[in-house]
Amino acid sequence: MTPGRRITVLVADDQAMVRAGLVALVGGQPDLTVVAEVANGADAVARTRETAPDVVLMDIRMPVMDGIEATRRIATGPPGRAPHVVILTTYDLDEYVYDALRAGACGFLLKHAMPEELLLGVRSAANGGALISPAVTRPLIEAFTDRTRVPARPPVALARLSAREREVFDLVVAGRTNTEIARALFIAETTVKTHLAHVLDKLGLRDRVHAVVYAYENGLVRPGAHG
Repeated sequence: MTPGRRITVLVADDQAMVRAGLVALVGGQPDLTVVAEVANGADAVARTRETAPDVVLMDIRMPVMDGIEATRRIATGPPGRAPHVVILTTYDLDEYVYDALRAGACGFLLKHAMPEELLLGVRSAANGGALISPAVTRPLIEAFTDRTRVPARPPVALARLSAREREVFDLVVAGRTNTEIARALFIAETTVKTHLAHVLDKLGLRDRVHAVVYAYENGLVRPGAHG
């Protein structure tokens, strides 16, 4: 996003008190603006199309349309223009969070997180960052990946990656940060970002979180395997 521009946020939660708290917290920041608040997934989709927020804070369990379907509809917007959907949940190993990640969410935040952590998450999402630490990503994916069918052969799309891009991809899947990847490959962090952008484009993925999901679902990493 453009430096200096205020980050716009839509809040979707069916609990009025939770929603009010989030609106007050986010709206009270000088660089954040709440453009809409809704109580169900259908309204989240409709208001997102009307207001085009940078970030959508999405509860999962809501009436009319749940957060997973709402996320799926929002994430299918124009490439590079769809809002970043951040799931709000009570439990870090909530099976619905995994479904939401597959639907297009860029990560999740715990409802009982400290205010500064939630605000950091919103800002990170607006700038295309991942919102799940490696320590949480792996257990989350491993806990639910056995529900998916693992193909017998690696996906053909992997052949599109250069040797260096494949190295970057493998390290991202292993939970390494850009800084750690740069050190491991003896390249600049900006170069890592460039390679990662090419990897995501070639594989049709939204962000590094989905790169991890992609790797598990395609049998490139086995549950319980740690790098």
